[in-house]
Amino acid sequence: MSHSPTGEIYRIDWLPGTDVLHGTCHCGAEHSAQDPVEMWEWMLGHPEGHEPRGSAS
Repeated sequence: MSHSPTGEIYRIDWLPGTDVLHGTCHCGAEHSAQDPVEMWEWMLGHPEGHEPRGSAS
């Protein structure tokens, strides 16, 4: 099976000493959560809940 790269990078960091995960989406939006399922749903739920860095609301 061959997959072509999408260029999308998702990053989830665990904040040591806490139960908090901090995610950065390929669009630059950031989100923190304790539940890994919530984090992945947020990351993969474009465009709902995403506001890239530098965007004014």
